Amino acid sequence: MSAKTGARRGERVPAAVLPVARIVVDVPLAHLDRPFDYAVPSELDTAAVPGSRVRVRFAGQLVDGYLLERAETSDYGKKLAFIEKVVSPEPVLSPEIAALARAVADRYAGSMIDVLRLAIPPRHARAEAAASGEPAPLPQVPAWVGTDPVGGGCAAPADDGLDAPADAFEDVVATSSADSASPTSPIRSQLPPVPADAWSRYPRGPKYLEALRTGRPAHAVWQALPSEDWPARLAEAAAAVASTGRGVVIVVPDHRDLARVSEACGKLIEGVVTLSADLGPSERYKRWLAVRRGVARVVVGTRATAFAPVENPGLLVVWDDGDDLHVEQRSPYPNVRDVLVQRAHMSGAALLIGGFARTAEAQLLVETGWAHEIVASRETLRSVAPRVVSVGDNEWQEVKDPAARTARLPSIAFDAARFALTDSPVLIQVPRRGYVPALACGQCRGPARCRRCAGPLALPGGTEDGLPKPAYCRWCAATEAGFRCPTCGSRRLRGQIIGARRTAEELGRAFPGHPVRTSGADEVLTEVPGKPALVVATPGAEPVAEGGYGAVLLLDGWALLGRADLRASEEALRRWMTAAGLVRPGNGRVVVIADSGLTPVQALVRWDPVWHAATELAARTELGFPPAVRMATVDGTPDAVNALLDELRLPPTGEVLGPVPLGEDETRERALVRVARSEGRQLAAVLAEAQAVRTARKEQELVRIKLDPLEVL
Repeated sequence: MSAKTGARRGERVPAAVLPVARIVVDVPLAHLDRPFDYAVPSELDTAAVPGSRVRVRFAGQLVDGYLLERAETSDYGKKLAFIEKVVSPEPVLSPEIAALARAVADRYAGSMIDVLRLAIPPRHARAEAAASGEPAPLPQVPAWVGTDPVGGGCAAPADDGLDAPADAFEDVVATSSADSASPTSPIRSQLPPVPADAWSRYPRGPKYLEALRTGRPAHAVWQALPSEDWPARLAEAAAAVASTGRGVVIVVPDHRDLARVSEACGKLIEGVVTLSADLGPSERYKRWLAVRRGVARVVVGTRATAFAPVENPGLLVVWDDGDDLHVEQRSPYPNVRDVLVQRAHMSGAALLIGGFARTAEAQLLVETGWAHEIVASRETLRSVAPRVVSVGDNEWQEVKDPAARTARLPSIAFDAARFALTDSPVLIQVPRRGYVPALACGQCRGPARCRRCAGPLALPGGTEDGLPKPAYCRWCAATEAGFRCPTCGSRRLRGQIIGARRTAEELGRAFPGHPVRTSGADEVLTEVPGKPALVVATPGAEPVAEGGYGAVLLLDGWALLGRADLRASEEALRRWMTAAGLVRPGNGRVVVIADSGLTPVQALVRWDPVWHAATELAARTELGFPPAVRMATVDGTPDAVNALLDELRLPPTGEVLGPVPLGEDETRERALVRVARSEGRQLAAVLAEAQAVRTARKEQELVRIKLDPLEVL
């Protein structure tokens, strides 16, 4: 035995100081969602730092984990097992992100390790061994960052960050940017000139920027004007915060938006880091480490960037929060907007939710006072908004074209495209990709289905041996050359929905001499030149045109508005406004092929997303749907769903709707569980407890739980 330690040769002994490590283990079982205590061996004392990756023995197996903290004692009465290995001493898990992961897991009835999988990328030793470098220099505070009174003090949110009212903007005396900049700060010396009226077109814009510069936790919902250079506006806000030494996180829906915002930020700020899955594991981890080590202060990326470990975050931004790309597809299915709201509350950072449209959730933030809106005046809006025309908005339109209400491309759309094609491109938005993605019987109009699996039939387009390709099943891919309707016996087929490829084909014949380009799933265009051309795109794939589009045609509005979805109206308006926001300012035209009497169409014609969001929120409040309430979906086999519902101890306002069959799959059911917003935490807790009971019993049938999902039907 050693005289100094009293231990036998080769025997592991605990560290002399803080010998207990609290570790969250990578075990995907709900009933094990808590830290476990392990002993830190003396030989790993230096490497076992809080935030590091470790390996421990759990239930007889070696599993990975994260070291949350070290302590002097443990409440566990038995002898602790030792940490087997420190995978890396790099502290990848910061205390802020650990607390955020715990809060997000609690909000969505998930487990902390599932959230950490989303927040921390897999390790790459070579990237980790690279030198950390020096922190990026502070960018200069641009002269346009406020000399107006400032506002933006907000109270902390109750429950989930969406309920508690906040104090109104508090006016304070603003100091000039020259006086507030530290004379010893490393400042970027030359910045490109910024238009003085960039943010001043919004009455509260300069005040918000000054609030950012002075470090106030200002929360805002920004409605961008049509044709707004929104990447530049976000870059200006980021520069104002980065100049104070605080960090910035900007989350956008896809790689095209990421490229635009990154380019805009790079013109004002040094050391901007972009994060996305497209980078590949090694490069993404390398950039992520640069953020964790404090080399970069401004991070731009897609949804996982909401967890980016920036040091001392001062501004959190999400653009187009209604886009479904902001919803994680892995458990516990968090939404970027809600994650950033929670992070802003916990860290004291400012928050900016921007977009051309507004979601009901963002409207709730405004109506409760937790956030303030940044919108332009109606006079400013009228000076830049395009002229929007809908079907049946005046009697002369019906006299000129009696078939306008039934035609897919009425005369108002042809006239707008023909006029714009004299000197600019025209954007045509089509809701569905493909050629003819849905077919129906030519006689009884019933859906055409596959004889083998009852899946929907579609036309692929193109020819084979000089003949048009036959219909095929979208489920099993089997061709259907001899269709016969089981209802009426007809062999004729007709298109129910026309896809982007067929639309491009028809427009090419209607406008000969003009090039036709498509942007969709097969090839997504980023930009198109400002020359006359027809650009057919699916929602979310609209390229930016140099100088803006002369006209935007929004086809098949019924396909968006007719979906059996709680958010159909909101989503249709969001997609329309995103496309219409690309039109040439002032003299551009937008034609929407939908009934002019519908609420989202009226909101587009008036360019009033605030009114639509308020109307939508009021309707959902009356009906008891999110975000007026907290709601969860419970999916699984009938027996599993019923067993879980029987064990739920719901809050007083709890209500169960269903279960009902989930779509056409009768082997799976869905139940809806809703409570008042004030009891949202309790709902998440009881659902997490029910899942923990199931995993502890080793139930074989899985039950999927989603809180506040985009789709409830």
